[in-house]
Amino acid sequence: MTKPPIKSALNIMDGIEQPPQINEVAAKIIRSHKIRLLTSQEYLDGIFSGNRTILSKAITLIESNLPAHQAQGQEIIAECLKRMTSDELQVTSDKLQITNYVAPMPGKSIRIGITGVPGVGKSTFIEALGIYLTAKGHKLAVLAIDPSSSRSKGSILGDKTRMEELSVNPYAFIRPSPAAGSLGGVARKTRETIVLCEAAGFDVIFIETVGVGQSETTVHSMVDFFLLLMLAGAGDELQGIKRGIIEMADAIIINKADGDNLPKAKIARVEYANALHLFPPPGSGWTPVADICSSRSKMGIDHVWELIMEHHRITSETGFFNRRRMEQNLQVFRETIEAGLHQHFFTRKEISRVITTMEQEIMKGTENPYQAAQKLLDQYFRKF
Repeated sequence: MTKPPIKSALNIMDGIEQPPQINEVAAKIIRSHKIRLLTSQEYLDGIFSGNRTILSKAITLIESNLPAHQAQGQEIIAECLKRMTSDELQVTSDKLQITNYVAPMPGKSIRIGITGVPGVGKSTFIEALGIYLTAKGHKLAVLAIDPSSSRSKGSILGDKTRMEELSVNPYAFIRPSPAAGSLGGVARKTRETIVLCEAAGFDVIFIETVGVGQSETTVHSMVDFFLLLMLAGAGDELQGIKRGIIEMADAIIINKADGDNLPKAKIARVEYANALHLFPPPGSGWTPVADICSSRSKMGIDHVWELIMEHHRITSETGFFNRRRMEQNLQVFRETIEAGLHQHFFTRKEISRVITTMEQEIMKGTENPYQAAQKLLDQYFRKF
């Protein structure tokens, strides 16, 4: 005799069968149509023809940490430098005596570093100056270095949203890149990105940095003109910036000099000009200046560009421009060696196997950090 089913207030429904999280049909189609990677020649043809999509892909390639991407990126950089050097020498041999020619670093662009305290209006200033330059027929590349989170390593990359008009300008190219914790907020591959932009025909390149700090010397080491933006009426005008930044600046521009802030900006200009006179003159032959502008009303924007061009003229006549470019080449040489050694050390299997254990021992206090580092270095160099 079968027992009747037990009655309960709880009725369990079978429910609705959930669909799979991955659409297998779509995944199969994607796997059957793998994205074809561009060859180095296709990258080069696109870059030199001014194709912005290819240029963006090339920049992404050199920013990659994959060994295969890095190798192809270096091949592209080398070819860009080779072609630009060849073109420069050809133009010179047609117009000047080749024996009197001192070749600058490949690329005919003017590189301008722009930094300033947070909230000074760097993006607004860059857009105002950029619109002015493109209207005069220049091609502008803006390398906006975006701060990265020290925790997530992520970046907002919102510079294009802050430069609404310039971002749709056909003669301007804006590339926001994450700082990724690199020194001074400068992306690790900014120097290579400059070469690619020059090869694509951009004759003015802005490098917008994260903010003011001692590590801004990294920006200074890769540009021809270093511009420091400041505000007036924000307390002691000479506080909040470091002496080294003022010493490096080729021009100090007090931004937002409009409305009720204009008188304060004029006073700040005098104070900064007096401060600049306290420093020894640079070896470039250029005397750093302090001036005012308003990115909102465009007042003084044209004068800022005149200052930059006057600096370029003077440093070219004194030979400082070419000499500085060569010094930058030497710095690239040294930094590339340092980066290569760093990467090679941490990617060695015998090192990666031991380093985690040593880090744990250091955290426990059972290992001296100096001795632990020396042990790893000894182990590394014994392999050679």
